[in-house]
Amino acid sequence: MPSRPGTRARHRYRRPLRIGLLTALAPLLVAACTVGPSATPSLVIAGSPPATPATAGAPAPVPLPGLERPTSSQIVWSDCNDETRQRLGTPAPPGNLNFQCTRLVGPQDPSDATDGSDQRIALLKVGTGATPLVVVNDLNGLPGTLYAARLAATLPAQVLSTFSLIGMDRRGSAGSDGAHCIPQVDRNTMLEADPANTNLTALLAATTDASQQCVLQLSSDMAGLDTRNTVADLDLVRQSLGVSHLDAIGHGEGSRVLTSYADQFPTHVGRFVLDGSPDPTLDTADTAAAQAAGAQATFQAFAQSCVDSGCPLGADPSAALTGLLGTLRGAPLNTDDFQLTAGAALRAVLIGLADRSQWAALAGDIQQAIGGDGSGLANLLAPQLVGTEQDPALIDAELVSGCNDVADRLSPGQVSADMKAWGASQPPFGALYAQNLLLCGPWPVPSQPLPQPTAPGTPPILVISTASDPLTPEAGTQRTAQTLDSGVLVTWAGAGHGALGQSSCATSAARNFLVDGKVPANGTACPP
Repeated sequence: MPSRPGTRARHRYRRPLRIGLLTALAPLLVAACTVGPSATPSLVIAGSPPATPATAGAPAPVPLPGLERPTSSQIVWSDCNDETRQRLGTPAPPGNLNFQCTRLVGPQDPSDATDGSDQRIALLKVGTGATPLVVVNDLNGLPGTLYAARLAATLPAQVLSTFSLIGMDRRGSAGSDGAHCIPQVDRNTMLEADPANTNLTALLAATTDASQQCVLQLSSDMAGLDTRNTVADLDLVRQSLGVSHLDAIGHGEGSRVLTSYADQFPTHVGRFVLDGSPDPTLDTADTAAAQAAGAQATFQAFAQSCVDSGCPLGADPSAALTGLLGTLRGAPLNTDDFQLTAGAALRAVLIGLADRSQWAALAGDIQQAIGGDGSGLANLLAPQLVGTEQDPALIDAELVSGCNDVADRLSPGQVSADMKAWGASQPPFGALYAQNLLLCGPWPVPSQPLPQPTAPGTPPILVISTASDPLTPEAGTQRTAQTLDSGVLVTWAGAGHGALGQSSCATSAARNFLVDGKVPANGTACPP
């Protein structure tokens, strides 16, 4: 059910970052069970790492490739300034940024040369530099095109004069043949489900119907909406841009696309920056438990920041949130597109926690809901639930691709038990993350789950962790750096989802790495 045009313009992408409804789903391989400030060295200046003695018989380290100017780009760009600014809404991007867009056409099934069906890949370009720098975002956040437009406003000027950021909508999302297959009533049921209710009958029925409808509507194309095929799309983008090495930024779960690319195309890896990355070592349940801990740590950081700055929620924001959830369980608030139940409100809070710069607004949204007006929290959550042809509801692609990436399927009995246990041990988010483990249960099991990446034979890959991250917690991102043969870790002792544009130290390290080819010392630590 498409939203009314006026409603869509009001709440679409009001804030720069999004965590999705299925916060324990699309990034099913994330995070560690411990969060908080890392035990990393004291702050050091980013620069070349110390020389490491070569191991006998080991291959020599692969140096960072130089920056490339495209030799034979096959892409024709067209102006999309007005359209992009309209889709972004507020805050408006700076007036000096200009946006161009295009769509590539590639095979729906890159592994089958006989398959004649096509897949469109939407791209956006911003920046004046000669070298392309591809940007890949979470599936449950802003589409990659819009995320690149937002990111451009936060990066140092030298990045935009050296590179042109190329945002890519991942297959099945937004302009890349966005999936519209989940019935609206099922979206509402999944979004509004109360994690305090361990009777999962209605939620299981909704996700079962969602899977059946997506199988019917997407047919054989449904299996192709996954990270593995997105990697093939990314290499098509590289070839079309006319470069032999891909320079790229991956944000959150989007980093998994880059680590998978590095595994499959190591000789084409250029300068990769992973800003928060899913933990490649955990199973589904451990991932969800880790995310719940990460969300709790982030909320504690939010609460302390709120109190320190004169919080509208009073001296105990946690108690204020708990009180709101209790009120909503008795009397949900009606909004334009759905009911703001306790489950919907809790998901909206998780979305707001992602963007550190918007925490003051989040506190106001919670206080507004306590007063009986749920519009602020509803605006945060609406992009997950309602959509248009241009910007479909995020939950569809998130659910399809997230379930296609992992083989784990948990029974309702297992999920219900976890909801009770985690709800008691990690309120208020534990039961929600456990509840989300049910959502992939009825979906087809993929024949080829993603392997753990090691990216052998690649140049240094910069991995940036954030101490309190509700989506890709710190310890999981650090394990990504450890599992990659050439991973180089920079830690930020801050909070929110991702460090680029939030931490001047981490952003500077990324700038030096991308622009000047300076690899920071492994373990570089950035202050809050």
